[in-house]
Amino acid sequence: MKNLKILITGGAGFIGSNIADEYIRLGHKVTIIDNLSAGNIENINPDCNFYKISLGGKRLEEVFRKEKFDVVNHHAAQINLRTSVMNPVYDAETNIIDTLRLLELSVKYGIRKFIFASSGGAVYGEQLKYPAVETHESNPMSPYGISKLTVENYLKFFGKQHGLDNIILRYSNVYGPRQNFAGESGVISIFLNNIISGDSPKINGNGNHTRDFVFVKDVVNANVLALNHKGSDMFNVSTSKETSINSIVKLIIKISKTEIKIKHLPPIKGEQKRSILSYKKAERILGWKPQYDIEKGIEETLRWFLNK
Repeated sequence: MKNLKILITGGAGFIGSNIADEYIRLGHKVTIIDNLSAGNIENINPDCNFYKISLGGKRLEEVFRKEKFDVVNHHAAQINLRTSVMNPVYDAETNIIDTLRLLELSVKYGIRKFIFASSGGAVYGEQLKYPAVETHESNPMSPYGISKLTVENYLKFFGKQHGLDNIILRYSNVYGPRQNFAGESGVISIFLNNIISGDSPKINGNGNHTRDFVFVKDVVNANVLALNHKGSDMFNVSTSKETSINSIVKLIIKISKTEIKIKHLPPIKGEQKRSILSYKKAERILGWKPQYDIEKGIEETLRWFLNK
């Protein structure tokens, strides 16, 4: 793999910053764009070029003109599902319109590859088959899921119309070091912070709803392998293992060796009951599969929380 000039949007965030670190370790030249509305400047690798700008701002094209990127890795997004429900216009402006600006500049400045962070759970919605493969019916249950699916369709258009190679990575529930526990997503980071702070983990509903939890280092590896893939394609990035929220809390209590009571809150209306994705296509085509099981991943994430 030759050294590439790569733009990572949202590179001060949880997933984007981990990807930036690995790209730099591999010898690529990385530029980060992040407005720090959700990202943390402490996450930014000192070997990156960093621009504190918005994707909707006038300076975006200046960065493209100056840096002459080979690849765009797009992780900047409005990721709060409840925010998308309460303010769908803001969600669309951030996740759809800003991405279209990025795509137009990618075509204008000859980007070779566009990698897009999508969401398997949000795009598939309440599943009909388990685990969901990439051809599973798309039935998003929130404006956030709709925005991700809409961008995927725009990517298909830009691929056919302009020859822009693009890789869509549909993540399951990502967790790991640097995840922000202050948001409504990322239950593992929220529960770990609860345990460390001596608070009771709060579970919405009976806790029997399930998710497919994938460790951030496995997600990083998928983004590395995507650099070498020729043409356009879509891949689930997951573990194909279904874990209940109750099981997650019990495992965290076990690993942290604490004794603390769990609180159950009223269920969230419309919350997905089950989510599990198949990674077999990524394994077959990219040679990717998860290396971390849930216990190993939580142990590493707990160490980071304790040492940060």
